[in-house]
Amino acid sequence: MKVVAFNGSPSREGNTVMLLRKVLSPIARAGIDTELVQIGGETLRGCTACYQCFKSKDRCCAINSDIVNECIEKMIEADCIIMGSPAYFAGMTSDLKALVDRAGLVAVANGNLFSRKVGAAVAVHRRGGAVNVFDAINHMFLMSRMIVPGSTYWNFGVGLNPGDVADDNEATENMHDLGETIVWLLKRLHGEEL
Repeated sequence: MKVVAFNGSPSREGNTVMLLRKVLSPIARAGIDTELVQIGGETLRGCTACYQCFKSKDRCCAINSDIVNECIEKMIEADCIIMGSPAYFAGMTSDLKALVDRAGLVAVANGNLFSRKVGAAVAVHRRGGAVNVFDAINHMFLMSRMIVPGSTYWNFGVGLNPGDVADDNEATENMHDLGETIVWLLKRLHGEEL
């Protein structure tokens, strides 16, 4: 089994990646392969609605100038996809939005590539907007026929400066619980003993 997480924040050591690592920790401890991919700050191009993915059906986006096709391949190989982003004007970062739009369309164009995979959203905000980010990411998961696990609360934390989410005990506990829930769900889906 494999879990891949995407950090949509341009900060490689900021609050979003801290929460993603909290989710991945119990997953890795359970012996499941994990990978954390940095996409924030990579300047991903948005979807151009060219629909070449529907014509080629090669599981790739026609835009080859960035890492989106590499990310799509990682998503196809994974059993669980986690996406994290800070709230930028109550929305996800533009890099994560580009990945969501392009990967989501490629998946649909190629017979619902993400169907029945597990998907989890993680968001960080300073004061507001995390619910919008959480919802937008989950919309792609749900439209892709994915399974979205719950936790003890919505998967977001509060922080402005790098490291601030470490003081948000509810968020860090929630992320740990989310990771444990993902382990349980993946093992159940694969018929493994708990």
